[in-house]
Amino acid sequence: MPIGPHAPIPRKEKISVAFLVEKLRTKVQIELEACVNDGACGNRFITEQELHRPGLAMAGFLELYTHQRIQILGNTECEYLRKFDIDGQKQAFSNILEFDVPVIFLTHGNRIPQELMDMAAVFSIPIFRTPVETTKFMFQLRDFLEDQFALQTVVHGSMVDVYGIGILITGKSGIGKSEVALDLIERGHRLVADDVVMLTRKNNIVMASSTDMNKHFMEIRGLGIIEVLSMFGIRSIRYQKRLEVVVELFLWEEGRQINRTGLEKDTVSLLDVDIPIVHLPITPGKNITVIAEVIAMNHLLSNYGYDAAQAFQEKLKERIAQKGRGAAIPGRVVDYFEGDVE
Repeated sequence: MPIGPHAPIPRKEKISVAFLVEKLRTKVQIELEACVNDGACGNRFITEQELHRPGLAMAGFLELYTHQRIQILGNTECEYLRKFDIDGQKQAFSNILEFDVPVIFLTHGNRIPQELMDMAAVFSIPIFRTPVETTKFMFQLRDFLEDQFALQTVVHGSMVDVYGIGILITGKSGIGKSEVALDLIERGHRLVADDVVMLTRKNNIVMASSTDMNKHFMEIRGLGIIEVLSMFGIRSIRYQKRLEVVVELFLWEEGRQINRTGLEKDTVSLLDVDIPIVHLPITPGKNITVIAEVIAMNHLLSNYGYDAAQAFQEKLKERIAQKGRGAAIPGRVVDYFEGDVE
């Protein structure tokens, strides 16, 4: 089917603190020490990707306190608490514990008195400590949460990494998307997903991956299901790739407007991100695989600032200007053939 705007699938509503802590330890490689209430993490949930540093809340200003967010106590907050005696610290800390806080992280190796830990235990609020500095920890944590709560959608096509460029091959059912992807894999390129491609928006880029059901598998009409990993090896697959170009295959039709020069750049909006799209007609004898490789290399050239269509247009304009001044018509590319004798 023709590629076009796809409605996002429902976002995650929440993730558990237990899931967050596990992934921060295993995937993000952040050292986390459980200070209190580690066992309560499975029953506490995060519903927002934003973070909060509760300095004003501890000082008593609670009108705009976003208690539903993850609370970060860095050097500033911990130094503020140290200005008070233990009773003053308890009073300040109780201001944030009165609300249903999902979890508290102590950054930069900071510590708080055991009395404050005991107060958090009463409310079953988990506290974790990390040696990572506050700014770096918040960046890594926010990036993980942004991924978990990101906009996502599913499209029909084949996603392949060609020379490091993520190409999504689309078109109506049965037109040969999987066959083109298989040919690219045989030529040394890498499969990301076939048939069902999951797209996730992170910042202003779109990442593509397979689903947990179809990863590494392809359907070739007339043959059936094959597993790319077993057949072609680890070099032939990858789990994710940034989507950079969409190639839409369609059967050649007389009279349809086709981009002949490449000066007109078409885009398609996916998750509100504009992605370059190439409309590629299929005719007998046309090597779509090689053209897909050329599309990838041409995209690489454009990233380095070279546009072949623009360069040819400038050369043509220069020739037209020379002709207007009475210059001779174009000649051979060389002035003298030295011969080609074997």
